[in-house]
Amino acid sequence: MAPSTPEAVPEARRRRSRFPIIWILPLVALAVAGYLGFTSLRSEGPTIMLSFKSGDGLVAGQTKVLHKAVQLGTVESVSLAKDLQTVVVGVKMRREAEPFLTDQARFWVVRPRLSSGSISGFETLLSGSYIEMDPGANGGASAQRYTGLENPPGVRSGEPGRTYKLQTPRLGSLSAGAPVFFRDIAVGEVLGYDIGDGSGPVIVTVFVRDPFDNFVRQGTHFWNASGVSVQVGGDGIHVELASLQALLAGGVAFDTPRIQPAPATLPEGSDLPLYANYAQAQASGYKTRIPFVSYFSSNVRGLAVGSAIEFFGIQIGTVTEVTLDVDPTAGTARAVVRYEVQPERINASSDVLEHDPVDASRNLVAKGLRAQLKTASYLTGSLVLALDFVPNTPPADIRVVGKDIVIPSVGGGLDVILSSVSDIAAKLDRLPLDEIGANLNSTLRAASGAASSIGALAKEADKGLSPVLSRLPALMASIQDTVARAGKTVGALGASYGEDSQFNRELSRALVQVGDTARSIRLLADFLDRHPEALIRGRADFGATR
Repeated sequence: MAPSTPEAVPEARRRRSRFPIIWILPLVALAVAGYLGFTSLRSEGPTIMLSFKSGDGLVAGQTKVLHKAVQLGTVESVSLAKDLQTVVVGVKMRREAEPFLTDQARFWVVRPRLSSGSISGFETLLSGSYIEMDPGANGGASAQRYTGLENPPGVRSGEPGRTYKLQTPRLGSLSAGAPVFFRDIAVGEVLGYDIGDGSGPVIVTVFVRDPFDNFVRQGTHFWNASGVSVQVGGDGIHVELASLQALLAGGVAFDTPRIQPAPATLPEGSDLPLYANYAQAQASGYKTRIPFVSYFSSNVRGLAVGSAIEFFGIQIGTVTEVTLDVDPTAGTARAVVRYEVQPERINASSDVLEHDPVDASRNLVAKGLRAQLKTASYLTGSLVLALDFVPNTPPADIRVVGKDIVIPSVGGGLDVILSSVSDIAAKLDRLPLDEIGANLNSTLRAASGAASSIGALAKEADKGLSPVLSRLPALMASIQDTVARAGKTVGALGASYGEDSQFNRELSRALVQVGDTARSIRLLADFLDRHPEALIRGRADFGATR
């Protein structure tokens, strides 16, 4: 038996272990998470705290912080302050916003706002409220706590233009956000106002956008264009309205003097007066002002500060003061009207500015110049002070009291008319109207009796004259027949003596006279037939019935 061959022992081989594919996905997710985390840490900026009076519309994790519609952060928390007076909002800012987080930055909540004359934040009705950031000027110190604005600022950082300080004794209806107009174009807005300690003028800060700020120059006048301006004067009723927004929120307007060459542009922050209206702003351009005063013993109601001074119906100045001067010792009183004449309103080609005001006034008063009150509007009773040459006025001279030149005055206006009417009424009241009425009644009764008597007499005369009048037609027929026969006779005689004989001419004149007599008798008969009473009254009463 052959020996068996031993079986080969299998040799064990070591295999390399394979990485499970299932672990690839977690590793990829881990890598993505790590990248996102690194990116998030890299883009994450500091956390800042904002303080607002209200947290209306702010939601943690949803409300964004934007600048020019670019997200710069997200609200992380909204909580009350310890004093319960404000709301503290924690905002996680992005790293790219960190360079702008300085003490010059400003934050406010953009939400729907309905203010006088404007609507803002309308887009947040759908998207929700958000916080707007304005980086402000460059160079500020780093900051992480801010007090948020309750209203959007009028001017954003980087907006070209200039701000100006306007001084006015009264603010009127002006408010922040009111428009600034130049030739009826909105070119800026009112940023705010400051009353200081309350004893001085109100400082109104306005912003004028570029390029309109170049029109604010030396000599530019600002005035309050708020509401509706209604002026009633001798030339009618004028209503001025800058815009609907100015009616609701007020407004400021300015005008640039048209001078060649153009004056220099005013720098940023210049102080300028704010006049109450356009008329005062225009009057401020007249530099020369001559003070005058006149005294009146009549009622000056309707004359107020700012009333016009007119010369030949043209305004040459304004009233500056109306006061009352009472002398208890003498028992007299008079109204004192002080006013300023602006000679620059007069024709520039005249040499009025070269004359001494006192000498010029003395010459004019010697020619009859007087101050008198005239009614500018019977509807409102407003007055103007008119300087006119009054004819046949007593001679007078001027006086100088302090700096004022005294111009003599005469009566005028509605009071003179009422005084004349009152004098006429007094004279009528002194007439014995009762006695005149009684005598007139007696006269009328006597005249009525006489008329009745005449009427009766005329009837009697008509009855007596009827037989005579009835015979007049027969008499007229007889006269006409006689004239006809005479005509035939004349014809025969003319044939015997010749047409151009002396006898024929005299006979023709006689026949003409006979014809005139017959015509007169006929007219008399017709007249007496219509008016038999003329035999008693006469013919004068019937001259129109010929």
